[in-house]
Formats: sequence, C-alpha cells, structure tokens
Amino acid sequence: MGDGVTVSEVDAWFVREVLPLESVLMQFLRRNWSNKSEIADMRQDVYVRVYEAARRQIPQPAKPFVLATARNLMINRVRREQVVSIEAVADLDALGVAADTPGPEAVAIGKDTLRRVQAALDRLPERSREVVVLKQIEELSRQEIAQRMGIGEETVKWHMAKGMRALADMIYGDPGELGRKS
Repeated sequence: MGDGVTVSEVDAWFVREVLPLESVLMQFLRRNWSNKSEIADMRQDVYVRVYEAARRQIPQPAKPFVLATARNLMINRVRREQVVSIEAVADLDALGVAADTPGPEAVAIGKDTLRRVQAALDRLPERSREVVVLKQIEELSRQEIAQRMGIGEETVKWHMAKGMRALADMIYGDPGELGRKS
C-alpha cells in the first residue's frame, strides 16, 4: 500500500475511529436520505469508500471524512437517479401517453438542454457544484447549506455566485474559463 499504511494499521484505525461513528452516520443518513430502505446499504457503501481511501492515507480526523463521504455518496445517487429519470421520459414518449404533452421537437430540445445542464454541473468545481445542487435542486436555504457543509453563509453565497456564473458561461457563453478563477 502507498504511504506506508499497512492493512493492520487501516483495520485498527477503522475499528477505533470509524465504527464508533456508526450512530452519527446512521442519524446523518436518516436525516438526509428519503428512501429509508436504502440506508443500511448506503452505510456499507460509505464504509467501503472510507476504508479504501484509508488504504492510501488514513484521514484525520475521521468524523468529518466519514460524513463528507456519506454526503458525496448521496449526491452521486441523486445524480444517477436524475439520469434515469431522463431515460424514463424517453420511454414515456414512445408510449404517446398524453395528448397535451409537448411535441417530439420540444421534447428533444428539452432533453438536450437537460444533458447540457448536467454536463455543465459536472464541470463545476466541487464546492460550487454542491452549493448549486443544494440550493437549486434540493431548495435548501443558505443557512441550511452552510450548516450541512460546515461553512459560513457568506462562503455559501460566494460559491453560489461562482457556480451560477460558471454555469451561465458554460451553457450560454464562453466555456473556456469554467468559473475556476478565484
């Protein structure tokens, strides 16, 4: 393993630092994930990701790392569900379900727009992307975002402005900068 971390060191760290956080992790998952039947699986996925990361370098302190890993896992699952929902819309189009639905051209334009927005979101810096998703998709307040991410409200405001500017540039303007300037 890299950086001189042995399996026994990782095992000992995991038992000593991570497993005692299980109640905190479960409370975090229950509070932030709507599908309660997936929480036990998510806990295991978090443990796997944390353990694999520790094989490279043991993170200190453990608690913020475990919770950040859980948060990132939830964000990835939400993204994956959004992609599936776009494909589900394509299946509904084939059925021709409702007469008042938009025509094929409008649907194609809408799907293309969704793909471009998702691609632009994927290209944002991580913190700005997270703030934009929490604000625009999950509709959290600036205060709720600050609490969830462990940052100040002014920092949330800054990341939101940076993320939205970058999205606008990528979707409507010059995609060269990607909003990565400080």
